[in-house]
Amino acid sequence: MDALPRVTIVTPSYNQAAYLEQTICSVLDQGYENLEYFVVDGGSTDGSQAIIGKYASRIDWWVSETDLGQAEAINKGFTRATGDYIAWINSDDLYQPGAILSAVKTLEDHPRACMAFGDVLSIDAEGHPFNLMTYGDWTLKDLMCFNIIGQPGVFMRRSDQLKAGLLDLSYRFLLDHHLWLRIAQYGEMVYVPQTWASARIHAKAKNVALARGFGQEAYQLAAWMPYQPGLADLYKKNRRRIWAGANRMNGRYLLDGGEPWKALRAYIRSFIQFPPIALSEWRRIGYAAVSLFFNVEKLKLQYLERRKNTLFDTTDDSEDDGTIEK
Repeated sequence: MDALPRVTIVTPSYNQAAYLEQTICSVLDQGYENLEYFVVDGGSTDGSQAIIGKYASRIDWWVSETDLGQAEAINKGFTRATGDYIAWINSDDLYQPGAILSAVKTLEDHPRACMAFGDVLSIDAEGHPFNLMTYGDWTLKDLMCFNIIGQPGVFMRRSDQLKAGLLDLSYRFLLDHHLWLRIAQYGEMVYVPQTWASARIHAKAKNVALARGFGQEAYQLAAWMPYQPGLADLYKKNRRRIWAGANRMNGRYLLDGGEPWKALRAYIRSFIQFPPIALSEWRRIGYAAVSLFFNVEKLKLQYLERRKNTLFDTTDDSEDDGTIEK
């Protein structure tokens, strides 16, 4: 590529001073020359503005003001974007070196692609990796069945994002998946088996502190699909798979939220609707069942420590099924 296409990256943030600078540097240190970068802060009170100001000369636009949450902050950046390609990286996540260039090359090589996505490494609060989330050559149907793509590993063609529209402010947890469902109606999704980003899993992250909210929005999305012209036919053909996926997702996050009995009930509903989808998480189902009778927290911590040690040695060769293990 002689002339690099323009890429717009948006970072929404609110009181994430502990991680914000690392996120900003992971974007600016990509070395991608035709980069447009916005940071949208929600009026933080923890010194975030000083961190942003430190890099203001390299940031194309930033603001710190009260907003209605993550979706509105990202939308502020999207409406200002001029890039050919667009993405957002949350203020506790990181891009891997070369991620932007790799994503751009992928989208340039696939002119019918509306979005490209790569693998995402799970890291803890200190930045230590403990899981690699890998995906596959997924289609719109896979998204409808709640195969979840790690958001920081996604890059979109802006012309297709404009067709799909902005993030829906009524979604707090699956706002990204809702957008993927809309944008995937306009083109192909291209998976690249490379690690493009790191997602930080920590105590204040939504998928830890508010885990049960994800399952409820999965049900909301499943109920929304049959009324969308671009999804209605696929929904009719795959209704049982879709609801099995929604229940599986609810079970996953209920288990993460420390509610194994409710998680098991969700998994049972998933199994009744479409057994292969439920059984794709048989390890979690077993863990939930054992949790009803025994304190397995120590075993979980031992497993995570082994997993972390393995990743330190063989991160590039590790594989997983896309499930976030916590």
